[in-house]
Amino acid sequence: MTSWRADSPFNDLPPLPPRREVETRPVLKLAIEARSSLAALNQAVSTMANPSVLINAIPLLEAQASSEVENIVTTSDDLFRHAQDASSTDPATREALRYRTALMEGFALVSQRGIVTTNTAREVCSIIKGRRMDLRTGLGTFIDDPVTRRAAYTPPEGRAVIDEKLGSWEKFVNADHELDPLTAMALAHYQFEAIHPFDDGNGRTGRILNVLMLVAAGLLSRPVLYLSRYIIGHKDEYYASLRAVTSDEAWTDWVEYVLEGVRQTSSSTLQKAARTHVLQSTVKQQIGRTIPNANIRLLDVLFEQPYCRIANVMDACAVSRPTATKWLKSLVQHGVLEEVHAGRELLFINTRFLELLTRDAEDGPATPPR
Repeated sequence: MTSWRADSPFNDLPPLPPRREVETRPVLKLAIEARSSLAALNQAVSTMANPSVLINAIPLLEAQASSEVENIVTTSDDLFRHAQDASSTDPATREALRYRTALMEGFALVSQRGIVTTNTAREVCSIIKGRRMDLRTGLGTFIDDPVTRRAAYTPPEGRAVIDEKLGSWEKFVNADHELDPLTAMALAHYQFEAIHPFDDGNGRTGRILNVLMLVAAGLLSRPVLYLSRYIIGHKDEYYASLRAVTSDEAWTDWVEYVLEGVRQTSSSTLQKAARTHVLQSTVKQQIGRTIPNANIRLLDVLFEQPYCRIANVMDACAVSRPTATKWLKSLVQHGVLEEVHAGRELLFINTRFLELLTRDAEDGPATPPR
């Protein structure tokens, strides 16, 4: 076992893959289950008539949950309300919205290049923090115990050491090895957090890299894995499992934790997709009864922008402001939307969709509309 001290820089952090066997029979069994759930989610999103509905929404929920892991607390209401314009909101919400931007920009980069690199991590972290981030150069960085405030872990120190460790991480991430891609993602996530390459934003950057590694591996075609919600629900286990890898090389427990997170998250998000389809069908029927001459794009915009503005309908449906206003107010009168005032602006909220998105999908399968 590698010797380490919580209060001493872990410059001897060994490279991946681990020396001991990781893919035990229980790990492989769980990996198959997680892969199956993830594949079902990916297929469902790929075959949606309008995948933008989830592609817009899930990254916002992921942004909220991943920020909450770091005790940056905002609400899903604030995120959806300000998703189109973050200039007037509070700092925590702006930072969470930058996470969403970083996820989407990272997805674009990996889709173009097909690999996840050290530069990908730099770009992601820079967007999250709203300034150019480079590798740590200062001394004395450590992660403290929240109760005792003493060092619980001290990452590698020195620019040359960090650069070398991160270079090895990049080689592992893009290597043609025999490990299951989900196992490799779990190992790489530990290693990135152990290296702790930036002065701030490492946790959120690492959680975005998880999704990007699955995109690069061909397991996800869109960034719709809502993994941070699982971490929030099992936060103590998350940090304890990371520490146990460092102290005891408890790799299998850590990998099983991540695989179970992927399995549960994929299943939950798949249920959200199914419920979204059902709700879209219901709202489509309500629009048909309420506004028989409505543009077909009206349904899309109400789900793409759950906090809908009159201008959204004007742009999407190519109609005048009076027509867009009439349509939206008619849907309010028939209970399809809720109208709220935000300063001088009117917002029309798809409350049923927001409720669907923000509650955990644990109450059984979706049912078709009557």
